[in-house]
Amino acid sequence: MATLLARVVPLPMHGGARLLVERNLMVYRHDWLVLVSGFFEPLFYLFSIGVGIAHLVRPFEVGGRLVDYAAFIAPAMLAASAMNGAIIDTTYNLFFKLKYAKLYDAVLATPMRPFDVAVGEVAWALVRGTMYAAAFVVAMTALGLVASWWALLALPAAVLVAFAFAAAGMAGTTYMRSWQDFEFVSLVVLPMFLLSATFFPITAYPEVAQVLVRLTPLYHGVALVRGLTLGTVSWPLLISVAYLAAMGGLGLWIAGRRIDRVLLR
Repeated sequence: MATLLARVVPLPMHGGARLLVERNLMVYRHDWLVLVSGFFEPLFYLFSIGVGIAHLVRPFEVGGRLVDYAAFIAPAMLAASAMNGAIIDTTYNLFFKLKYAKLYDAVLATPMRPFDVAVGEVAWALVRGTMYAAAFVVAMTALGLVASWWALLALPAAVLVAFAFAAAGMAGTTYMRSWQDFEFVSLVVLPMFLLSATFFPITAYPEVAQVLVRLTPLYHGVALVRGLTLGTVSWPLLISVAYLAAMGGLGLWIAGRRIDRVLLR
C-alpha cells in the first residue's frame, strides 16, 4: 500500500527523491502511531484552550469583525500543526538517520545525489505536515470554526508553512554535532509557538515586541491561515506567502549544499 501510494500520488520531483519518500512511507506503515501522534498536541490545545477557556473570553475584533476566541486560535493551531509535523522529521529524525543509522551513506551508493536526499526528506516532511493539516481542517470544520469559503485555501497555506519549516529545519540539522544541540530547536520553536500571535492578537504586545514578532516565520504562517479561515483576506497576506516561500527555498538550497558537504567530505 505504501509503495502504491508513493507511485500514485503525483510528486513533482526527481526519481531518486521520490524513492526516498516511498522508503519513508514503507517504514512508517509499521509505526503509524508515531506518525499520527504529532497531530494530537495542537488538537488538545484547541480543545483545552479554544473550547474550554473560550467561554471565559469575550469576542474581540480581527480585521474589522468580531471573532470568538475558539475561531481565533484554531487557525493558529493549524499552522502550528503543520510546523510540528515538518520540524519533527527534518530535525530529530533526520539527525538520527544521518549520524547513527548512516542511512544516507547507503543511499549515496545508488545513483541518488545528495540534493535528492534533501528534496526527498523535505518532501516527506511535507507529506507528514499535510496529513496533520488536513486532519485539523476537518476538525475545525466539524467544530464550526470555519467562517469563510477562503478556508479552502487554508490547507495549501498550511503546506506552505510546512515547506518553510521543513527546509529550514533540515538546513539547521546539518550543522548539529550532538543531541545537545537540539536544545536550540526547542529554544526557538516553543517561544515562537507561544508568542506568534497564537493565543492573542499581536496588538496586545508593546510596539517594539510587535516588530520582533512580525519577523518570525510562524507569525506569517498564523496570519496567512487565520486570514483565510476568517475571511479577512487582504494584500498583506501576499507578504506572508512570499516570506514563507523564500524561507523554504533558501532552506532547501542550504540543505542541499550542506548534505553534499557532510556526506561527501
